[in-house]
Amino acid sequence: MECDLKKRIEKDDFGADVFTLDRMEKRLGRDEFEALCATLNEGKPLEFSVAEAVARAMMDWALERGATQYTHWFLPLTGSTAEKRTGFLELDGISGRPLASFSGKSLIKGEADGSSLPSGGLRATFEARGYTTWDCTSPAFIKRDSAGRGCLCIPTAFCSFDGAALDAKTPLLRSMEALNRQALRVLRHLGDKTTRKVLPTVGGEQEYFLIDKKHFLMRKDLIYTGRTLFGSAPAKGQELSDQYYAATPQRVLKFMHELNERLRLMGVPCKTEHNEVAPSQYELAPLFESANLAVDHNQLTMEMMRRVADEQGLTCLLHEKPFKNVNGSGKHNNWSLLTDGGINLLKPGKDEQSSRRFLTFLIAIIAAVDEYASALRMSCATIGNEHRLGGNEAPPQIISVFLGEALQNELEQFCSGSSLPIHHKERMSIGVSTMAELFRDDDDRNRTSPFAFTGNKFEFRMVGSSQSLGLPNTVLNTIAAESLKRIADALEGGEQLSSVLASMYREHERVIFNGNNYAAEWLEEAKRRGLPLVDNTVDAIKSLGEERILELFASHGVMSRQEILAQEEIALQNYVTAGKIEAGTMLRIVRRSILPACVGYCERLANSLRLLEQVGVEDRSQRIMLTRLSGEMSKCLSAADELEDALRRFDCSAESMRDHLKPRMEDLREAVDRLECMIDKGLWPLPSYGEILFSVT
Repeated sequence: MECDLKKRIEKDDFGADVFTLDRMEKRLGRDEFEALCATLNEGKPLEFSVAEAVARAMMDWALERGATQYTHWFLPLTGSTAEKRTGFLELDGISGRPLASFSGKSLIKGEADGSSLPSGGLRATFEARGYTTWDCTSPAFIKRDSAGRGCLCIPTAFCSFDGAALDAKTPLLRSMEALNRQALRVLRHLGDKTTRKVLPTVGGEQEYFLIDKKHFLMRKDLIYTGRTLFGSAPAKGQELSDQYYAATPQRVLKFMHELNERLRLMGVPCKTEHNEVAPSQYELAPLFESANLAVDHNQLTMEMMRRVADEQGLTCLLHEKPFKNVNGSGKHNNWSLLTDGGINLLKPGKDEQSSRRFLTFLIAIIAAVDEYASALRMSCATIGNEHRLGGNEAPPQIISVFLGEALQNELEQFCSGSSLPIHHKERMSIGVSTMAELFRDDDDRNRTSPFAFTGNKFEFRMVGSSQSLGLPNTVLNTIAAESLKRIADALEGGEQLSSVLASMYREHERVIFNGNNYAAEWLEEAKRRGLPLVDNTVDAIKSLGEERILELFASHGVMSRQEILAQEEIALQNYVTAGKIEAGTMLRIVRRSILPACVGYCERLANSLRLLEQVGVEDRSQRIMLTRLSGEMSKCLSAADELEDALRRFDCSAESMRDHLKPRMEDLREAVDRLECMIDKGLWPLPSYGEILFSVT
């Protein structure tokens, strides 16, 4: 469907559908606006009179932009977004005439079902009330459909009747406040008396597949689970590296253009897009923003990707591994720390003061990653991501930090008592006189590292493509806050900064690894160093229940023990439920489609043999084909029976899913994939990998 937004809105007006601070300032009184800024910048409580004024201004602006409804837009623990749309409509009590209405109460408080959405036991089934409350740090925006009709979306937190967090936003906001408190303590000891706020900033690179919708609709496995449960490798995949950075197909360019237009209006700062490694795989990367905004905007990006693709006869796949033996999709989480004065605390220093500041925060994060590696691993533990992690397109499941030789040598020198290193860039020449000299980066990138320093930020590469960025950044913020707290406590206790940092570095330098994380030797080296290897999703999730993890989040006020255990329960339940859906889908496809197709081909071969025998021709080749096919069908039927039996005896535990059900599912897949290579293509009921991956041109 062709979008008509261009007729109504200037396409170059970035953020036209966002109720920004600038727009608020023009519509609010001076006192009201200053009070709101005090809430945003200093954390002062929001006065109800200010909320009333904001609500009136927000409604007037939204109506002017053509929106007729509003919703409290929130991030429940489903990994997706939620909304309940309400019209700007009231009836005059005397005349019965319709009036536009939106109150301060409607702005700051809404209600949703706190038991039907995942709560992990924080709400009983009969206790329905849950509250949404306005997050004034994330601006309201208008979300439009393909015809341009708009709904005002108000970003909100979602909590239970008792105030417990039931969403991805509330713990994230708490973790940002915890990180800010501890970072300011450290900065004061470093002589910084002016910084008032330290903000974690995030840029989340989003990988995805685009396939033709007609192929999607022909595959129940994609419809029900987001990935192909069957499929043999095509004759050509990604071996020639001819997809990566190649010219983007026209059909995909049209999708990207429309997606960028939609996101642009909603203030999502998309920056870079390109072909990825696998056929039909692409990437979209945004500019850095506040972690809270980045999480909200990434959710919007995923939603708009699906919507725009559907409108254009495509389907966007965000699963981490939609195709076996083809590169999976991640969401590289680029994370840094920025002061309200615009100073990047992870930018290498050019003088003694900035170098001391950089090394302090760098060592704090190295220590945090080493000590709480299991928490980071847990933040990326999903049933989809387990198909991707550990393969040669994604980081292994051992958490390590890449710094590069140059930076690590500087750390070694500093911790050995040498003077503070001052960063200087090295010039490089390509050897062509007409080309300019370049400044070489300090080190090459390491694409195999799960947690790599890349110049002025860390890139956390383990996050799955379908995940919310909320939990990974909540963990990152919290473990960094704990590490900074220990530095501040030591300095307040009278210790010298140099000795504190040297001791912390020596204790945690084992986590630094600059080599090939895919190499088999690294596994043995990591074991020798004592680094944890959590090689399955269930154990990774269960690390949430460790006493030291419970204490970490509770001590910083990020999540209570009950909230953490609820997150663990929800994650394990999602793992089990998704696995059961996959197992049930496999059985239905095999029994209703795969085996009947095989029987049909057997019948064709048998009839052909019978006709040849009637005319006195002996054809051993067809007899061999029939015998082999019959044998593979027997193996497939046996594997299906074993999976069905395992599913019947399944006790709904995550361990049983991991140890019993999933191996039977893999056995069935292997049997079906062998059959695919033997059956007449005209009879095979599923579009092949080759058809799906090479059809969008």
